[in-house]
Amino acid sequence: MKRGKGKGDEPGVWLDLAKRAARKAGLIQAEHLGHLKGYKLKGVANIVTEVDLRCEAAVLGLIREEAPEHHRILSEEQGGDSLQSEYIWVVDPLDGTTNYAHCYQKFCVSIALVSKGRPLLGVILDPMTNEMFYAVRGQGAFLNGKRIRVSDVSKINDSLLATGFAYDRGKRLSENMVLLEKIITHPHATRVDGSAALDLCYVADGRVDGFWERNLSAWDVAAGTLIVEEAGGKVSDFSGNILALDKQELLATNGKIHEEFLIIINK
Repeated sequence: MKRGKGKGDEPGVWLDLAKRAARKAGLIQAEHLGHLKGYKLKGVANIVTEVDLRCEAAVLGLIREEAPEHHRILSEEQGGDSLQSEYIWVVDPLDGTTNYAHCYQKFCVSIALVSKGRPLLGVILDPMTNEMFYAVRGQGAFLNGKRIRVSDVSKINDSLLATGFAYDRGKRLSENMVLLEKIITHPHATRVDGSAALDLCYVADGRVDGFWERNLSAWDVAAGTLIVEEAGGKVSDFSGNILALDKQELLATNGKIHEEFLIIINK
């Protein structure tokens, strides 16, 4: 099997690979939208489709073909190696699978390169709008080549927020509803679109001012959290600590409303 040689491990070197892999998955998503033959359940309501698997095969195939052998892989459907690996590709081949299965056009592919738990680059593609969000650590965040920044909203009362809900309809959903009840009276409005990766991109681009969610996995957030930070935003857990990708709780904001948000969450 051919593997990339001599390119070095600087994250910017691998941005083109991540973009091309995202495009391959995006083409599969666009081609098969509305033509699913069915899906399988992972748990109570978490579904996986043949498109998830095709996208994953396309992305991982390209990474395995071109990235060095010491680059590891962690993907939603196949699992993989530790986030603390020296270099590991963290892939969600189809974020928003439930949306996709219902032809609700809020879904994407998310690809990140992580080193010892810290995202180095991230690419998120919405194939229906052809919006590609990406960032390399220390180099800013971009949408289709144009620099993006978080919003200037400074009070939660003036903000538009986004959130999501666990697939688990038991205890986890109950916990989410308690948190939602704490927060929902404070912002101007709250949206639930069903794709954490896109929600993070919308924070980075100033479309929403903050996003929170529980029960997320590393592949949901690895690329998007870097894009938020490189756009000038702030990401933490619900205690305000630096986010560990496997923490399973996330608060991302434009930075200006972050402390106020934490106070509300932790009442």
